[in-house]
Amino acid sequence: MRLGIGIGWRPEIADAVEALPGIDWVEAVAENICEDHLPAPLERLRQRGVTVVPHGVALGLGGADRPDPGRLAALAARAELLGAPLVTEHIAFVRAGGRLTASPALEAGHLLPVPRTWDALEVLCENVRVAQDSLPVPLALENIAALISWPGEELTEGQFLAELVERTGVRLLIDVANLHTNHVNRGEDPATALDELPVEAIAYVHVAGGVEKDGVWHDTHAHPVTRPVLDVLGELRSRVDPPGVLLERDDDFPPAGELAGELTAIRGTLARAAAAPAAPRPRPRAAVPKEPAARRAGGRDRTAVAQTALLSSLVAGTPAPEGFDRRRLEVQSRALAAKRADVVAKVAPELPALVGDGYRKAFLAYARNRPMSGGYRRDALGFAEHLLITGRPADEAARRRLTRWWQERSAPRPPRRAARLVHAARAALLGK
Repeated sequence: MRLGIGIGWRPEIADAVEALPGIDWVEAVAENICEDHLPAPLERLRQRGVTVVPHGVALGLGGADRPDPGRLAALAARAELLGAPLVTEHIAFVRAGGRLTASPALEAGHLLPVPRTWDALEVLCENVRVAQDSLPVPLALENIAALISWPGEELTEGQFLAELVERTGVRLLIDVANLHTNHVNRGEDPATALDELPVEAIAYVHVAGGVEKDGVWHDTHAHPVTRPVLDVLGELRSRVDPPGVLLERDDDFPPAGELAGELTAIRGTLARAAAAPAAPRPRPRAAVPKEPAARRAGGRDRTAVAQTALLSSLVAGTPAPEGFDRRRLEVQSRALAAKRADVVAKVAPELPALVGDGYRKAFLAYARNRPMSGGYRRDALGFAEHLLITGRPADEAARRRLTRWWQERSAPRPPRRAARLVHAARAALLGK
């Protein structure tokens, strides 16, 4: 189906999105929508006939574990609630460890790249088939941006995506900003990727902004869309007329006029590319390396071990796996910790207020060797516990307020490691 021009719906810009002219559809983060009712602004858009597509971020279909049935059921429920024509997710892993590796479960709090290997492709395809069988509408998967490269990759990005589509029939959500990111960070030519992937499988396209720091492109979704990203969009349009194109913005939201200006730039890029003389036929695709005829069994287990080693180095300070660029791993590790700090501040806005100006520094120190393992809300409680155990905040009144905050949100029975915390909390309360 034709979607047209859209924008990512976020609560912070709900009013602006409602007022923007020429919006044919919106995309909403699936995990931010309740399963049984919609936010009023989103419901109003649906009543106007605006299509809403749920965009998942937590399935981790590229991970070694099979998809969680509860997460799949939740995504299916949101698709039905929205009357969506399709749902989308990412080609990424977001957690590792646990049963397959007999090690602690770890969460990245962000999307991490899967290795472009036959092992990883087999795991991804199996997981995609499980997801497709569980969802009431078609599934499309997004290519992600990456700061790091896996050693020993066997396929290019385009080849990997083409094989995925061939084996599963899944649709593609192509993010042109992510193609640009991988050009800067990993030296991959966006035009080559577009030549290699099956453009006829594209369900829609993402366009987003980012920023370059010290030679590394950060896909922030918090900066304006740049000319190089629009150039990649033009390259894509010269090959295929995508059913939909959507502007993403997740933070540092600009005035409505700036969003409208970015949408105008997107429309202009598409129109110019469509009107340009037909480009020469794409270069012949490079031959896809043959899959080993007798590949060793246990690809899911090998993928689990590799992903756990990488994630552990990023969030728990364990040694870098062999073959990775250690400098890039450090950049990625800092980016993950910064994202944790930002998201916890949104999930629990009381924490920055209670801790004061030192919130970010204190959280980054906490996160350095304390991996996330239970989601952002559990992370917020864990950070509060850590502060109280270590006698912070220094201000006694603030410490009492933080204690009450933790008590109101924690389970009826304190966490196991909270024997010292309970003592600290009581002491703080008695000091009223």
